Amino acid sequence: MTRLDWTSRAGGPLRGDITVPGDKSVSHRALMFGALAEGTSHIRGFLEGEDTRATAAILGKLGVRFDTPAPGERIVHGVGLHGLRGSDEALDCGNAGTGMRLLAGLLAGQAFDSTLVGDESLSRRPMRRVTDPLGEMGALIDTRDGMPPLHIHGGRQLKGISYRPPVASAQIKSALLLAGLYAEGITEVIEPHPTRDYTESMLKAFGYPIEYSPGRAKLEGGHVLRAVDVDVPADFSSAAFFIVAACIVPGSELRLKAVGLNPRRTGLLAALELMGADISVENERTSGGEDIADLVVRHRPLHGVALPLDIVPDMIDEFPALFVAAATADGMTTIRGAAELRVKESDRIASMANGLKACGVKIDELPDGAIIQGGAIGGGHIDSHGDHRIAMSFAIAGLVATAPITIGDCANVATSFPGFMELANGVGFNLAPATDAS
Repeated sequence: MTRLDWTSRAGGPLRGDITVPGDKSVSHRALMFGALAEGTSHIRGFLEGEDTRATAAILGKLGVRFDTPAPGERIVHGVGLHGLRGSDEALDCGNAGTGMRLLAGLLAGQAFDSTLVGDESLSRRPMRRVTDPLGEMGALIDTRDGMPPLHIHGGRQLKGISYRPPVASAQIKSALLLAGLYAEGITEVIEPHPTRDYTESMLKAFGYPIEYSPGRAKLEGGHVLRAVDVDVPADFSSAAFFIVAACIVPGSELRLKAVGLNPRRTGLLAALELMGADISVENERTSGGEDIADLVVRHRPLHGVALPLDIVPDMIDEFPALFVAAATADGMTTIRGAAELRVKESDRIASMANGLKACGVKIDELPDGAIIQGGAIGGGHIDSHGDHRIAMSFAIAGLVATAPITIGDCANVATSFPGFMELANGVGFNLAPATDAS
């Protein structure tokens, strides 16, 4: 991937109505369940990002046919639960941790061997949290010291288990439920804290019998998925950058349309409201089993808070943006219980702490979070470490910084948010490739 650096500068108030790209988590799952279903599924609002396209390409290598009638649409010609075909080629997940972990579960029960690989960043991410419980189900998966590539041996008879993950993770839960489709008996996941239930609600939408409630999911192997059409809501994690930006830039008022508001996903809204943000939820409705609404965000000065531990698992992907909000707030913000950030696309606690320090913010890094003293953000040069969420977070910081912020290694933004720069500049950001910046 060609290196791309950005420069973010202070801009005017953010104004306008925008629709961010489709939800990445829903897009991944819609492809997988559509592929395993009997019949043809039509996906609308599909995220045209590199992560989701990587999942589509992998399923294509396994014998699934896709039509693309227009950008953001996929027609999936399902092959049924046992219709996938093996591939001699390595299956490249790119930067998609969600894709790799869910596919590990899906492929563990197949009759053929598979090898999942990823880019340099994904190849450093831990996979034992998925491969170990899959092993308890009877899967045989070789790793490189617990990291990719994953060599998944086919022809294994899986057995259902009752599993209590040591950490709350929708990816662990989803991988086990996918493997459970092929397992003998009951597969049950009991979580330490409820996580997003995209997998459960989509399985139900595809007609698969599943019992679930917050923190618990249970299914029996051997049933059938029936094709359905899926409308993908706008991705809350992508909306998060614009939500925070409108909160912190004086004079701003943004409307974000048709945003997915899965209650296990929206901890950022609760955190910002505790900090005094002005966010209205309008036009609430349900689509494809998911709650969606328009969010109207207006600038209002924020104040520091001690973040309640119970909302931390519901906002793990949004923490980089929250770090920026905390850096602008009046007073001190304390974040604990977020050790999961250490094993994302980068060590997000270290990446945000080092970047904010480089911009003059007082921040103390903790093993599971940070203490951030709000105030002014200065200019500086920061390294995103190839992490799309770090890059977009410092694009927000630049809007209120006293001098330009140059952000290194931003090419991976395309994995989750293609067109971010154009959409951002359209509502008032001042963001440009660093080589073009004067």
